[in-house]
Amino acid sequence: MEPSVAIVATVCASDVLAAQARLRRYLDITPTHYAERFGCWLKLENLQRTGSYKVRGALNALLAARERGDHRPTIAASAGNHAQGLAWAAYRLGLQAITVMPRCAPQTKIAGVAHWGATVRLHGESYDEAKAFAAELAAQHDYRLLSAFDDPDVIAGQGTVGLEIASALSPDVVIVPIGGGGLASGVALALKAQGVRVIGAQVEGVDAMARALRGDARIIEPKSTLADGVKVKVPGQLTQRLLRDLLDDVVIVREAELRETLVRLALEEHLIAEGAGALALAAGKRIAAKRKCAVVSGGNLDAGVLASLLQDVRPRPPRKPRQRKQERLMPPAALPSALPAGLLSSLSHALPTPRKPRVSRTEELPA
Repeated sequence: MEPSVAIVATVCASDVLAAQARLRRYLDITPTHYAERFGCWLKLENLQRTGSYKVRGALNALLAARERGDHRPTIAASAGNHAQGLAWAAYRLGLQAITVMPRCAPQTKIAGVAHWGATVRLHGESYDEAKAFAAELAAQHDYRLLSAFDDPDVIAGQGTVGLEIASALSPDVVIVPIGGGGLASGVALALKAQGVRVIGAQVEGVDAMARALRGDARIIEPKSTLADGVKVKVPGQLTQRLLRDLLDDVVIVREAELRETLVRLALEEHLIAEGAGALALAAGKRIAAKRKCAVVSGGNLDAGVLASLLQDVRPRPPRKPRQRKQERLMPPAALPSALPAGLLSSLSHALPTPRKPRVSRTEELPA
């Protein structure tokens, strides 16, 4: 269970706007890209500082706490991206940060946290075990415990992703990956007033939020998945409350679909995404919309995992685009018959229609 303060806390669209005002000084707007072979726009949060959208929520939380006069060291549990975001934000603001990460966290993410000077504690074999240990340390040392997703300031910071999508596009649907629900909650707060559908994406067997929204409160151990960033056993309380009112649907993706999408992103769009980063796009092919946008939430993928995927996964070739029929400008019969038939066909498309000769007036000569 997340901290009890999350149960009574509230967050609204005005908090997202306030977060945008705080963050614009520190973070650049990430680009959008149209993936033509997928028929979907992409919001490239893999190009964000620290390689993930998580820095938005962490930085907003530290800035908001400073405004309230709370200068305590901040501790957070994370599978990797929240820890990196907190480490960079604390470094940028000159604050102290402690991160607790499961021992199975990718080395890329552990190294990223240490690079920015935050204290790294490895504990447990899952995010939930790391979260419990972080709560113990926070109680012992009076640290501020910052949830990876179930915190109003974090949710508001993540919601700035939605504001940037709305300013760059006019989407019908925005698809977001869901672990604990912080990103989906923030994006939904930012976009629902504009009539945009917001759809979540989860992996089969790692679908705690989808089950909770259906009223299934059972705690089930999540399966092993490439999308380690959304591997959450207990979703947030505040995020559940928000998503129950704001989310339009949740699409459950098979692990094989996720792996294929990640490889296609690398080979066809030349974009490196981690497992959770490719999740929304994998769900996008099941969603019908004229203008849909998937959030590529992160790009912190271990090189060894990427090499293994590129070797093992053979994605199906995408469908060829439809070719428009072109009218013949000159029938083949009008060309010399001695030319080869193939050349006749190609020339018939290339030659322009001949103009009619101009009739010039001539003066009549005297007899």
